[in-house]
Amino acid sequence: MLDRRKFLAGVAAFPFLSCSTQAISLGSAKLTTISDGSLVLPGRFIFEPMPQDALTELLDTFKVDKKTLVPECNVVLYQDDVNTVLFDVGSGPDFMPSSGKLLENLELAGVTPQDVTHVVFTHAHPDHIWGLLDDFDELVFSNAAYLMGRTEWDYWWNPETVVMIGEARAAFAVGAKRRMEYIENAVQFFDSEQEILPGIQAIATYGHTLGHMSFEIRKGNESLIIAGDAIGNHHVAFARPEWPSGSDQEQDLAVLARKMLLDRIFRESMILVGFHLPHGGIGRVEKTSEAYRFVQDTLQ
Repeated sequence: MLDRRKFLAGVAAFPFLSCSTQAISLGSAKLTTISDGSLVLPGRFIFEPMPQDALTELLDTFKVDKKTLVPECNVVLYQDDVNTVLFDVGSGPDFMPSSGKLLENLELAGVTPQDVTHVVFTHAHPDHIWGLLDDFDELVFSNAAYLMGRTEWDYWWNPETVVMIGEARAAFAVGAKRRMEYIENAVQFFDSEQEILPGIQAIATYGHTLGHMSFEIRKGNESLIIAGDAIGNHHVAFARPEWPSGSDQEQDLAVLARKMLLDRIFRESMILVGFHLPHGGIGRVEKTSEAYRFVQDTLQ
């Protein structure tokens, strides 16, 4: 389990960054969430398949607007004695005006794109992969090795995906494929349970996309889970993990993945890092009488 004093010391070490940035120590390594800004989404994008009366009551307790959501985008920067790793690359300049802030916030953290040794993708939705290219269609992280789960790559690379995914998400497929073409000859594939870098193991959390991956980072007795979008918000995903989310491509699989992660993180007292969780996205999972809740008390 992470030492609380190390956790707080890591957060305090970055007072000059935005309030949405957090940092923790993990043995001799350091993990920092770097803000890429936020998204602005219609509530129905997530809430449409949920039981509406119960949903309204639940969202009222969290003071969450049912009509519009503004989730943070937290890109994970992991630095050890050898590697500087980014988990996902944000939206870049072409997705939403409220996002695409990764590079300026990396600079505040003292990291240049050329410093990044590895880019590891949880999945290939726009807010996770479109930041691969700059305004001139050049690779932003030109010195990095690129790693993606084999199942995720095959899904977006398939020319039938743009048809099968549906009209509303066709642009996601086109955008993913276009960016993947730039790393086609350089990408390294991995499978679930594989150690992709020292101390970093892939975990299949299929459902949000067909090949979505989460990651466990372990240093000695300290460990955490980078969940990507497998746990996509701090309210419904914890309080009602069994409810389907409209943001998930395969909703039944996503429910199984979400419940598995929440149970594991709670049971093993791990730190959770979520791409769309609030205030930098780092916290813990507590059990409630009915399900779970996301807590960041350790940040006070």
